[in-house]
Formats: sequence, structure tokens, C-alpha cells
Amino acid sequence: MFKTSMLAAAAALPLLAVATTGAQAQEIDDKALMEQANGLFEPIPRTIPAVRDNAVTGEKIDLGRMLFHDPRLSASQVLSCNTCHNLAMGGDDNLETSIGHGWQAGPRNSPTVYNAVLNAAQFWDGRAADLKEQAKGPIQAGVEMNNKPNVVVETLKSMPEYVAHFERAFPNIDDPVTFDNVARAIEAFEATLITPASPFDQYIEGNPNALTEQEKRGLQTFIDTGCASCHAGVNLGGQDYYPFGVVEKPGADVLPPDDKGRFAVTQTATDEYVFRAVPLRNVALTAPYFHSGQVWDLRQAVAIMGVSQLGAELTDAQVDDIVAFLEATTGEFPEVEVPQLPDRTAETPFPVTMTAE
Repeated sequence: MFKTSMLAAAAALPLLAVATTGAQAQEIDDKALMEQANGLFEPIPRTIPAVRDNAVTGEKIDLGRMLFHDPRLSASQVLSCNTCHNLAMGGDDNLETSIGHGWQAGPRNSPTVYNAVLNAAQFWDGRAADLKEQAKGPIQAGVEMNNKPNVVVETLKSMPEYVAHFERAFPNIDDPVTFDNVARAIEAFEATLITPASPFDQYIEGNPNALTEQEKRGLQTFIDTGCASCHAGVNLGGQDYYPFGVVEKPGADVLPPDDKGRFAVTQTATDEYVFRAVPLRNVALTAPYFHSGQVWDLRQAVAIMGVSQLGAELTDAQVDDIVAFLEATTGEFPEVEVPQLPDRTAETPFPVTMTAE
């Protein structure tokens, strides 16, 4: 699923790079840049987006917020969704790879949960079609929360306050406390985690003063050098899959040879080392970078992408401008109140020891 536009962008890069470098001293034509950007990107919506097969209601959101923060969904009752997708830390955990059950290091860097509802699929390899499916994965993964659906349901049913919340969120159902409904409630809550009104959004919505001159140069360079061939759309990525190392593979520390990306999902040889284009919204807050989490500096990450994906040695000025633009994609974060969770009862299962099996 290689995009031919990437090859075209890479082939044209030397001319584009020269043009961009020479244009840095020139005044940006806002009308032309806005028109160009609006053909590639969309602003983050200011209202909660609809999700497939799951009506988002206030009752589901409230329940999902509780479940997202409740460590009792994990076997050890130590780890919650918020552990690896910390809403106070850019929606991830700012670790190379997440620490899960038994203090195991996970295989990949934790993606941000902010704006994840706008992605075409979830996880680095796109193995989950939506947030409902995604929510079930970490709860059951041995290297993450290491729990079983029946134990999750037993735990929640043991607390009458949770049962009441499920009955309100899923009315007219005889037995609403199910693992599927756990996932639906978490998805409904995560649909609220959008970050609109960034300076970049305001710019493409028509405010020429929303970006600085450097941020505008960065946006122009981001487009001209071919970055937008993969990182486009509402989330500046998250919509399709591309080989990591189109022109030149990065080192084994950044691209571990044992992690073949989407190949594990499709078993198709051409999907080896293919990954979802990471969404770049709020990227200044989500270090370290790449699926391996081996790069902590955003400038370095931009430079690596220039070489590996576009075959270009970006100048320091180009990197600085692109980073300034990426920082301008940081939006307004929703206020999320940490919930008071239901009390356990004598019927609530005990936690298992926090050791790897």
C-alpha cells in the first residue's frame, strides 16, 4: 500500500528544497498558502464527532471516563488506560515503550489518545478498525493489563454503582454489563478527547495572523518537501500505511529488525516494515518518537524523516521551520475531571501479583 505520490515527492525534493530555502526571506502569500493547505488538511472539529455503531451519549461518556481511569480493569489492579495514555501528558506516557503487567516493557511506543477518534484505524499497524476494538486489546494483552473479559465483567458487576452506570448508559438491555459495552463506553469517552482551535486550525479557517512567519514557512516547507504526502487530512496522518525507510532505512535502534509492522496483521510481504503514518497533532507533547520510541528530540525526528522517507538532507533552517509549524498544531485540550470510582465490595476479585507470567 505504498503511495506513489511519496516517490514523486522524493524525486522532486532537490528542486523543492532549493525553492523553499530561497523563499525564506520572501513574504508568505497567505491566500495562496491557505488555499494549498485547505486542499490537504482539515481543522479539528469543535464538536464531538460521531462514531460508527455507537451513539455517543452523556451517560456513556461518564461511564467511559470512569472505566478509562479505573486500574481494576487490569489483572493487577495497578494499570489503567490512563497509565499509558495519560491525559495530563499529551495522551501518552512519554516513555520509549509502555510498562505493563509484571513491569514488562511493551513492544512499541504508546500512541496518543487525543484525536485518536479521527484516525482511520488504531495501533501502529492498524490492526483495530476503531476505538471499540482498540480498547479491548490492551486489557487482554499479557504485556499490558493482562486481564480476561469474564474477570473484567465479574469485577464490574461486583460494584452496584458500576451496574447502575451501565444501566443508565445502555438502557433497555437485560444485562448491560458486558465486555463489549465496556469498550463502547471507553470509545464514547475517547471521542470527546479532541483538541481543536490550534494556531494551525485557526490559520486554515481563515485567520492569517494565527501563525507566525516562521510557522508559515514551516507549513510551506512541510507541503513542498513532501511531508504532507503521508501526513495529511484532519490529523496530519493516521489515515494510511507507508514503509518506514522509503529511500533509506534508519538504523536498527530506530527501526528494530524484529518488528515488521503491518506484516504481522496482513502476512503480506510488501507490508514488511510498513506502519501507519503517525498523526502529528500535538506532536511537540508526545516524545519520544517513532514506534520504537528511540528519538526524544523533535528536530532529530524531522531530520530522520527527511532522509529516510524523502531522501533529503533538510537544512537546519528547514528543520527549525517545520518544527515551529508542528508546534503550532498543539490545540486546546478538553478539561477532564478525574472521576470518583465506585467502591469495591466483598465480591470484587482480588488483584493478581504484578509479575510477568
